Amino acid sequence: MRKILVVGAGQAGLQLALGLQSHGYEVTVMSNRTPDELRGGRVMSTQCMFHTALQHERDIEVNFWEDQAPRIAGLGVSVAAPDRSRAVNWLGKLDGYAQSVDQRVKMAGWMETFAQRGGQLVIHGAAVSDLDFFARRYDLVLVAAGKGELVSMFERDAERSPYDTPQRALSVAYVHGLDPRPEHPETEAVRCNLVPGVGELFVMPCLTTSGRADILFWEGVPGGPADVFQGIKDPQEHLARTLDLMEEHLPWEYARATKVELTDAGGTLAGRYAPTVRRPVGRLPGGGAVLGVADVVVANDPITGQGSNSASKCAATYLAAILERGEEEFDEEWMRATFERYWATAQHATKWTNAMLAPPPEHILELLGAGNEVQHVADRFANGFNDPSDFEEWFFEPEKARAYLDRVAHPEPAPAPAPAAAPVSGL
Repeated sequence: MRKILVVGAGQAGLQLALGLQSHGYEVTVMSNRTPDELRGGRVMSTQCMFHTALQHERDIEVNFWEDQAPRIAGLGVSVAAPDRSRAVNWLGKLDGYAQSVDQRVKMAGWMETFAQRGGQLVIHGAAVSDLDFFARRYDLVLVAAGKGELVSMFERDAERSPYDTPQRALSVAYVHGLDPRPEHPETEAVRCNLVPGVGELFVMPCLTTSGRADILFWEGVPGGPADVFQGIKDPQEHLARTLDLMEEHLPWEYARATKVELTDAGGTLAGRYAPTVRRPVGRLPGGGAVLGVADVVVANDPITGQGSNSASKCAATYLAAILERGEEEFDEEWMRATFERYWATAQHATKWTNAMLAPPPEHILELLGAGNEVQHVADRFANGFNDPSDFEEWFFEPEKARAYLDRVAHPEPAPAPAPAAAPVSGL
């Protein structure tokens, strides 16, 4: 039986560990926190997972919260005008619903399931020296802990990393008591609110430790009006600043947030990081090699909500590659090829995310504006969150964008039905 060590207990690490476990591999997971510490700790993310990523969880039968989490049927975009009205306001319909489960709930539950199924769960904050020791005792070591000392083993890929500084200041608050959007009170939806020069506010329904909730997530332009959360320790002050920004820049969102309360004392988070792609093989002092997973090797800004989706897709890709490898050695050539197999998908999310961090060119403003009038445009943009590769066909290049807009504005008429054949007279 092949022995595999997974360092890190997040979306990718645990999904991969549970998948390998279901195929008979002897798997060890190292986590720096226990399940109870996770549940009682601070929120870790703003995860919203779309159809493909959710299906990867269903495929290995770990979609334990699917019947409890809100089913997100749409994704809407609003763009603030200088007078605080909405220059753009539409809702796109998702082909398959999305869901968000607080990672404190999911990761704690998955860790317990992994241990109950016979996996070895080690509570220990791993260092490079630990991996140097373990690499000689396992057939494969996977590093899925995207922060701290371990990430330094993986060299930044400058060619694939156009940014070397954070592009947004991130701020999260989980709340109860948010009213529905009046335009679609019966439809659960993620709402993306763009404020030029200030940043973006994302509002999304989720399942947290205390039941259904909503996430208020500001992405502030560094140094701008929404970059005001650094150093705040008091959760109530964090929420107050979140609401103040909504009142000032997004009055339509603030109007439904006047009665909100934090879900719990750990329901806030703030930080920033530079979007980075790294080389997939980390080399240990003793000469061994480890393979980076998900955020360790592809860390995108969360502006397009791709983090947990990419993690799920990475875990599914690596699982397939490991199963196909059989009893052959997991050498560095295999590691690099496995990452490139994942990058074939991940590159589209990275390209789209990096594009959305930049000031939008005229053709993208035209596309977003067209969603007001043409439902197909709104729906296509919404479903790009599930499959970012589709943006290559209509989003990035002005010529493709305008050709697409021309097609949806002036659709070709359906061909006329062929005339019925004349009856044949009998002889």
